[in-house]
Amino acid sequence: MAVLQEREDTGHLKIMKQAFGNRFFMMICRHKEAKDPILENRIRNHAKRYGIRTVAGQEILYHCTSHRPVQDVLSCIRHRRSLSNCENLLKPNALHELIGADEFLNIFDDDPASVQATVEIARNCSFRLEDVRYIYPEEIHSDRISVVEYLRELTHRGALQRYSGRPPEAISKQIERELQLIEELEYASHFLTMHRIVEWCKQQDIMCQGRGSAANSAVCFCLGITQIDPIDMDLLFERFLSRERDAPPDIDLDIEHERREEVIQHVYDAYGRDRAAMVAVVIRYRIRSAIRDVGTVLDIPASELQRLSKQLNSYGSIAPDDFVRAGLDPSLRTHCLLAELSNAIIDFPRHLSIHPGGFVFTTGPIHEVIPVENATMPNRTVIQWEKDDIEAMKIFKVDLLGLGALTQLHRCFELISQHRGIDLTMNSIPTDDEQVFAMLQKADTTGVFQIESRAQMSMLPRLKPEQWYDLVVQIAIVRPGPISGGMVHPYLRRRAGEEAVEYPHPCLASVLGKTLGIPIFQEQVIKLAMTVADYQPGEADQLRRDMAAWRRVDRLERHREKLVSRMVAKGIKQKFAEQVFDQIRGFGEYGFPESHSASFALIAYAASYLKCHYPAEFACSLLNSQPMGFYSPSTIVEDTRRHGVRILPIDVHFSRRDCTVEPCRESTGGYALRIGLRYVKGINNKEAKSLESTQIAVQSIEELMHETGISKATVKKLAEAGALRGLAANRRTALWMAHGIRTRKEILPTLENSTEFRSLSLEESTAWDYRSTGVSSNGHMLQHYREQLRAQGLPDAKTVNNMPDGRRVRFVGAVICRQRPANASSVVFMTLEDETGFVNTVFWPRCFERYSTLAKTLSLLGVEGTLQVASNVVHLIVDHVWKPTDFSLWKDFRSRNFH
Repeated sequence: MAVLQEREDTGHLKIMKQAFGNRFFMMICRHKEAKDPILENRIRNHAKRYGIRTVAGQEILYHCTSHRPVQDVLSCIRHRRSLSNCENLLKPNALHELIGADEFLNIFDDDPASVQATVEIARNCSFRLEDVRYIYPEEIHSDRISVVEYLRELTHRGALQRYSGRPPEAISKQIERELQLIEELEYASHFLTMHRIVEWCKQQDIMCQGRGSAANSAVCFCLGITQIDPIDMDLLFERFLSRERDAPPDIDLDIEHERREEVIQHVYDAYGRDRAAMVAVVIRYRIRSAIRDVGTVLDIPASELQRLSKQLNSYGSIAPDDFVRAGLDPSLRTHCLLAELSNAIIDFPRHLSIHPGGFVFTTGPIHEVIPVENATMPNRTVIQWEKDDIEAMKIFKVDLLGLGALTQLHRCFELISQHRGIDLTMNSIPTDDEQVFAMLQKADTTGVFQIESRAQMSMLPRLKPEQWYDLVVQIAIVRPGPISGGMVHPYLRRRAGEEAVEYPHPCLASVLGKTLGIPIFQEQVIKLAMTVADYQPGEADQLRRDMAAWRRVDRLERHREKLVSRMVAKGIKQKFAEQVFDQIRGFGEYGFPESHSASFALIAYAASYLKCHYPAEFACSLLNSQPMGFYSPSTIVEDTRRHGVRILPIDVHFSRRDCTVEPCRESTGGYALRIGLRYVKGINNKEAKSLESTQIAVQSIEELMHETGISKATVKKLAEAGALRGLAANRRTALWMAHGIRTRKEILPTLENSTEFRSLSLEESTAWDYRSTGVSSNGHMLQHYREQLRAQGLPDAKTVNNMPDGRRVRFVGAVICRQRPANASSVVFMTLEDETGFVNTVFWPRCFERYSTLAKTLSLLGVEGTLQVASNVVHLIVDHVWKPTDFSLWKDFRSRNFH
């Protein structure tokens, strides 16, 4: 079928007629537009001339006419035009809706032959997605043994290595059970693919670790894909793979994020660009992106859109009050349209992107199975389906995910080996270090993977981890599942000995024993359903899938009566049964499997150990791995300083591109942290490498420029950052000299320059640091105002955190984090920072709405409220907010907002 538009060239019609015969049609559309009769007449003449049938049709753009404005706006966005400059890009009427059969027949009542052709085409469209047969490419071994035999050989070989030549009977039985199922389901090649990728990473010294449900598999453990012993932890293999699942296993591989591209290109090389491609992600509109795009179409000034965006959360919609807080009139017609149209396109597709690491493989050319295109990024191919599409088609997906924490650990191990001669790995770190657990119990975890967020830090002093498995619980318990299910406080009370450990039914002791009778992990929920609700494996797997499809609440609700009634029939109290179902709903949004949490706990403990015993190396590797984690580089630097590590400034004589550690007697652990050239804003990698090569050799600013080949603009940036110390008396003088440098290539003698400027004060130097690098070796900006703050009766964060429960407090700090969790009933949490630490604040909805403009926009915030102290956790319940004044040199911090 083809649509002929207004063009005279009809030579292609002869070719199409010869190629497709009677299957080639010319479509006639009627939308009561002025050009319709002319175009229809032309189409009919061509059809008659070449013996081609006509077919009746309509161009459908929306399901009802009320959505026409949305279609018009999306058309303007697509063409990057404003509504006032859209010319003929928009349809002249609203006759592009989905119409019924009777109306369709009325439109074409004079042309029954074309309508009959439409009916014939519809009847012949019998294709179904179920007809697509996907076959995973077989991994062929050089010895020509079957893939199953090869997988079995590798697994048993790995078991001998894992268990020092003597695998326990339980592991041997589990391996055999898994291998039989893998052979039955024909998934052996899936496991061999992952093993092949992991082995290549090891050969290239790239840290990687399998996680997710793959950690439930003994085969994955023995193949080296995962690092968690599923038998030792009693993990549920059915969470990973089962007969009833009828879907390929999901295996995720975390890789050092800065080396992931190497792995991706290796996969392309190994399997071919014609048989491997990355999975797509459809980026959808959220309110801020909708406001920005729709506002541009409506010709609203960018400054107004920016003010309005600051009043909005990342998720949600826009309301008239948001306009008022932004100083805009919500009654203006343009603003009404902005709100109406922006809210209408929330969750609409915006553009196609690439999955963080999802790969699919095919036996033959991938374009014969899945639509594919070249990605914007060089040497990448991407399919046009999302992960949900892949799952629906039962196509095996390999996830190669970048994880900054692995990059940081690898770099930290290298720094420790280089400077201390100690070779550490994740496997060699002792798992029972008392100092580490003492640090964790104090929530001293800034920069530590997975346990550095405000919520995790608030939980650590309550949970008081004493062993590695406690971290597994810690990571999983601060999730919507356990929180919404009301399981957190009972667990903490039982752990503290304030409540007896009881089981609603004796059969649950084996399921809930390691979490004190409280279900916390996804596997436990599934086991619980099988144990006390008599779910069959197939039903349990369906429950797992319905939990994963959390956007469709109805899919989970159909389990409520079955689960609750079966539990009650077994003697379990109705209240507990309802709690379990509430938790299952919470897990649907973001519940952690135990295997997933355990994989992350390995990394979290390793990072905690390094932070505790090697603070300089830990901070250095963390800064060199940015962007990653929860905190900005400035917060990381301040935390490192508070741990007794001396911070050395950027200096072209000593700084390399990356941050480095240097011997220093005055610093904790004997090493100081030197800030690297990478933090000077506006300097690229090539220039940083050139500066590295000269270092101590240069004696003047001119010589530095001519020896390294850096631009005059770069010299100015270095001067502003204080990196030219030793080449000029102070920053102002260095900047003046940089302006006067001659740009000829030959090296010139140093010019005599008697002009010298007053040195910056310490406060000014810190302000210049933040402006030019985002970090400072001179300390936190607020420490320079401490006397001024103290005179106003404003304490520092350390003092606030040592005050008793119920004390009224006024505090000024830099906002580094704003959060509004979906399960917190609109309560907003903010973390404020000064030179001594953090103050955690809580804004009840009424207070936040009252001070929303200040609370959402200020980077330096004054708050007043009442302290709430419990279990060594301090929160300031805010009831008043103000804007601090007389901080003329204050440099705005970038906060992490509403995540």
